[in-house]
Amino acid sequence: MDVKTWIDSPFVDENTKKELEAVTDKAELEDRFAGLLEFGTGGLRGTIGAGTRRMNVYTVRHATQALADLINSKNIKDAHVVIAHDSRNFSREFAEQAACVLVANGINVYLFDELRPTPELSFAVTDLCCIAGIVITASHNPKEYNGYKVYWDDGAQLSPEHADVVFAQMKKTDMLEGVKTVSFEEAKKVIKVLDKEYDNRYLEKVLEQRIDPDLIKKQHDMCIVYTPFHGSGYRLVPEVLKRAGFTNIVTVPEQMVLDGNFPTVKSPNPENPEGFTRAIEIAKEHHADLIIGTDPDADRMGILVSDDGEYKIITGNQIGCLLLDYILRSRKALGTLPENACAVKTIVTTELATKICEKYGASIVNVLTGFKFIGEKMNLFKKTGEHTFVFGFEESYGFLAGDYAHDKDSVFASLLISEAAAYCAEKGHTLWDALCDLFAEFGTYYEKTVNIQMPGFDGLEKMKKLMSALRENPINELAGVAVAERKDYMGGIEGLPPSNVLYYTMEDGSVLVIRPSGTEPKVKLYVMVSDKTGELAKEKAEKFAKAFTAITDAAV
Repeated sequence: MDVKTWIDSPFVDENTKKELEAVTDKAELEDRFAGLLEFGTGGLRGTIGAGTRRMNVYTVRHATQALADLINSKNIKDAHVVIAHDSRNFSREFAEQAACVLVANGINVYLFDELRPTPELSFAVTDLCCIAGIVITASHNPKEYNGYKVYWDDGAQLSPEHADVVFAQMKKTDMLEGVKTVSFEEAKKVIKVLDKEYDNRYLEKVLEQRIDPDLIKKQHDMCIVYTPFHGSGYRLVPEVLKRAGFTNIVTVPEQMVLDGNFPTVKSPNPENPEGFTRAIEIAKEHHADLIIGTDPDADRMGILVSDDGEYKIITGNQIGCLLLDYILRSRKALGTLPENACAVKTIVTTELATKICEKYGASIVNVLTGFKFIGEKMNLFKKTGEHTFVFGFEESYGFLAGDYAHDKDSVFASLLISEAAAYCAEKGHTLWDALCDLFAEFGTYYEKTVNIQMPGFDGLEKMKKLMSALRENPINELAGVAVAERKDYMGGIEGLPPSNVLYYTMEDGSVLVIRPSGTEPKVKLYVMVSDKTGELAKEKAEKFAKAFTAITDAAV
């Protein structure tokens, strides 16, 4: 399918045709129509615009038709799908268009009345006994992006097997003529709308994850500054903190405004410290103990913590370890920690978590990158009873406890990190002190992620070439340190499904992992080290990263 097909088609609206006619750059047109957006376990993600490799109503309808075909192949009587969206440009329109396609295919639809956190969608899938869920979001990507994520009946993101079926069906279905749809006015006759009343069911489950509610009462006036970065956490994060008992919550007014252009930040990503500039100013005015930020679809959470009046960024790995230590420590003290307690983390997440679990007698299980794999372990534990899930996290600022949802939840994480801060305050300490205590006990752990960009329509080919080169010419040494062990997850090892991941353990215990991103044109390198001090650990990580990227640069 090419640009001429779209311009000549009666199925394409006039505004889209005008957009394409205005594009004079041949390379850009080629990129817009260089195949389909890849549909994987993370669904679709791409820049907004006209074309088969862009996010628009036609690519959304196309993916939804393939999903509808999968659902209808299951012959499920009275199948339902629930749909949510974030604050991004066109998110509401894309959500409504997905609903129109499902209705046209005889599938019942629940649609939230306005934007909602992605974890609430995950909860709703199982709570409402749906076969699937859809959320329109591009998570923490820049404003130019939007995306389409699919959840299956367990509330976790679509499995690789189901994702392959959907993508195969997309390839067989004409994007313009092969899609069944109805007008939104027609679809509204059968759509069931979920309003703010439904939020109570979700918030009740989040509040159940509190470990010591009395502790919150004692420290209720602890000051917490919160920003949703113009996204869907704007209402429910402050609400859950208030319901939990916190009484001194200050929001960043400019960033409470819902706006898909994210006008006050370069990127709406809680991993980036620069996005917290205004929050830090407000925190200093109020002498706040804690700053919390959530991304546009409110599944990821980042924090800054006070240290003698200065606010220090805490990484996703460090937040996860602070939460893990607080959960295990407090539940053990209260006698509520199961004997078979187990935490789950991804293979690119800090090994400090392993040391923490060993201290409290809990197990830890590693899974592939992506919270869906943590969700799979949660389901497995329920079936086998071998372990009791107590906490799951990934380095990319995703955290969850409890089994009410099967995806990372910033609403939960905001609540529990606030409770952990209250625990520290009760002892006259801060979360920064707690992190320093972990490093003093176990050594200073430092993690660095390097994004090796592969832009352009040949980006996927470059990514494949790099991974092939690393397999054909194995790395034996980096920065003067020998590789002790290489693991290739492509063949499916350690009980995990096949994945395009290479894992290197160095003789000094450091770990390097490289994998192509599933949603963006880049390869990600994870460097995980530890040493006696932060300076030494950072220096070691920088050396490994520099040596590895020199090899990758030469390979492509």
